Parts: sequence; structure tokens; C-alpha cells
Amino acid sequence: MNRVVLIGRLTKDPELRFTPGNGTAVTTFTLAVNRRFSQSGEADFIPIVVWGKQAESTANYMSKGKLVGVGGRIQTRNYEAKDGTRRYVTEVIADEVQFLEWGNNKQSMNNDFQQNFQQNKNEFNQDNQYDEEVTPIDDGDIPF
Repeated sequence: MNRVVLIGRLTKDPELRFTPGNGTAVTTFTLAVNRRFSQSGEADFIPIVVWGKQAESTANYMSKGKLVGVGGRIQTRNYEAKDGTRRYVTEVIADEVQFLEWGNNKQSMNNDFQQNFQQNKNEFNQDNQYDEEVTPIDDGDIPF
């Protein structure tokens, strides 16, 4: 089984290209993923490749520093460099990219979430008005 799930921040803006011939969209970027038990804040820098419509969306809506979730598989390829040496590249081929941070900063994302939550809560309360016969229960009386 070859499955990878990563959450990290883009180290620079994604690069969108189109393949020669059929013009399939391909986006590449590097994801900085914090190491779990690092005391000094070390991170790994993982190259990511995304194809198709997801590639276009990623390039259009994500930018340097944004938090992204990526699901895909690890792939190793090799090629011959201009100087004649064999080069090996290991990268994640993403089949899923989740945009975990939107807008200009983290605070705008948090504000959007809070506004949407409050709006949904108000709509729920309006749709679910209780009959006058219902007696509210004080949560302090519940033993758990």
C-alpha cells in the first residue's frame, strides 16, 4: 500500500504548467511539514505534484504560507541531467488537496468560520422553535 497524508504550509506560490500536446494542467509546489517531536521546530520539505482540475484550483487559490492538506502516493523517478549524471527525484503525486486556510490571513478564516457558525445556529433556532409546553432542564442537574 502506498498512501501519504500530509498537512503543511506552502513554501512558495504553486507553479502551474500545461503538458505539451494534450495540455493537461500540472501544478508543483513544496510543502513544509513540521516534524512531530522536534524541539527546535524542524520541518521536512516535500515536493508535491497535482494534475488536472485540482492542479488549476490549487494554483489559482493557494499561495505561499497557506495551510494545505494533501493526500496521494509517493513516487520515485529518475532522469539524465544535462551533465550526463543520473538524477533521482522522490515526490508525492497528490490525488486530493484540501485548502485548510483561505483569505489573506488566519484571522480572516477564523472570522469567516465564526460568522457562518452563528448564522447556521440562528437559522437552526428559527426552524426549531419549541412548543410552550416544553420545560427547559437545567444542565447543572445532569450527573454527567
